[in-house]
Amino acid sequence: MSKDFESKVVLITGSGRGMGLVDALLMAEQGASIVIHDIDAELASNATDQVKAKGAEVFTIASDISDVADTQAKISQAEAHFGRIDVLVNNAGIGLGGKLEEVSEETFERTMDVHVKGSFFATQAVVPGMKARKSGAIVNISSIWGMTGHDSDSQYCGAKAALLGLTKAWAKEFAPWNIRVNAVAPGCVLTDMTIIKGQDYIDDRAKLIPMGRWAQPEEMCHAVVYLASEKASFITGQCISPNGGDTIVGI
Repeated sequence: MSKDFESKVVLITGSGRGMGLVDALLMAEQGASIVIHDIDAELASNATDQVKAKGAEVFTIASDISDVADTQAKISQAEAHFGRIDVLVNNAGIGLGGKLEEVSEETFERTMDVHVKGSFFATQAVVPGMKARKSGAIVNISSIWGMTGHDSDSQYCGAKAALLGLTKAWAKEFAPWNIRVNAVAPGCVLTDMTIIKGQDYIDDRAKLIPMGRWAQPEEMCHAVVYLASEKASFITGQCISPNGGDTIVGI
């Protein structure tokens, strides 16, 4: 096993379960110290135990990512504990669903607060330290729907598209300090957020994917790990979309 993250400290928002937890486990295996974050304190605690079992040092944050003051204060505590945060993965997200006429103001605001506001201000919290060290990597978790749109969940599509815009802007803004900013836009991946939609939905959607199946979380997370590592040292402002051929663009 390579040790690409030895002596690195990695903060992953929304890492109590799903892809965020898999990111944490993969990078812990490669030598990282991990800052686990989740809105659910029990999930965060369970994830902490799993990451510690990989031999990694862990600092645990329980906060609502959209509560800027609380989350930034706890990120500062994590940075003080480890002395640095080298990598940020803006992974926290929710899927509330609904076509345009069905979406309430509350649902719209919650979606934007978690995906966009949460990612924006988590990044604001870690960038000063990265600038001081002239080194850092940020990976924003967007979605294939942020690239292509979809005929439902327009507020989710908009939030994920906003993360792509932030990725490009931050990549240009932070490049003078050797801080790289990239995005991963997952296609269909089997997580708790999708499994609850039922097997019929999963089977029907798989028929539309050229590779004929959904991805496992690890198949997304290897892209995150790569972009966060020094193996991607000259890559910034880019988006990788592991999607089984669901959309093919840019060639």
